[in-house]
Amino acid sequence: MKTRVITAVVALIIFVPILIAGGLWIQAAASLLAVIAASEVVLMRKTLLVDFGAILTMLGALVMTLPATLWDNIHAPIALHRTSLLYIFILLMLLHTVIAKNKFSFEDAGVFTLTMMYVGMGFSMMVAARNAGLDTLMFAFLIVWITDSGAYMIGRKLGKHKLTTISPNKTWEGSIGGTVVAVIAAAVYLVFFPQAYSWPVMIVIAIILSVAGQFGDLIESGLKRFYKVKDSGTVLPGHGGILDRFDSMLIVLPLMFLFGLLN
Repeated sequence: MKTRVITAVVALIIFVPILIAGGLWIQAAASLLAVIAASEVVLMRKTLLVDFGAILTMLGALVMTLPATLWDNIHAPIALHRTSLLYIFILLMLLHTVIAKNKFSFEDAGVFTLTMMYVGMGFSMMVAARNAGLDTLMFAFLIVWITDSGAYMIGRKLGKHKLTTISPNKTWEGSIGGTVVAVIAAAVYLVFFPQAYSWPVMIVIAIILSVAGQFGDLIESGLKRFYKVKDSGTVLPGHGGILDRFDSMLIVLPLMFLFGLLN
């Protein structure tokens, strides 16, 4: 518990000023987090970080977080932007399945491609949310944190019906309770920090985001269960890895983009 608290305090001391500063600071942080998160999937798959496929995965996640305007001033014989570079990385991975026969499979290529998109897109949306406004990014964090805390506390007190075998400690009571508490917190937050739509519409969106965040948690739990690991990594002592801490945000933030909240 002591290690967990110390890690949380140190992380907040570092991360909060970055969130407030925004700009290049949040861009650099998102890129670093994306690379670390991608490396965690690579290591879960028991692949060396120096493997060609692993390097492509981490580079792909990094490229996905870089601003679209970065490529505007680069003059190259081909159109350079995130989508074209991602496609090039995928082609190189497919080529690698032929060159590194029996060492790098189509399954490896598929997992690493999904990792690039899942991790890279999620953290790129963190930058987009901060650019939309600190209050917008904090709305996402509020939904995720309150849902997680509410589900944990209510689940411990009232939980009786298991939610899923992927994460046996979670219950329906905790899940529903977490969403209810998160929506109440969001309702109060929106009074002081209105977002893109009217209050009633934002409440509906808050419900969707709360549920989606829990699915993000379950997705990462399923990933860990598949690879038979307790935590995604060890970079955050007492908390696990970057994916363990940002699993819900990687789903919530892209959804906010799709809902038009990050414009």
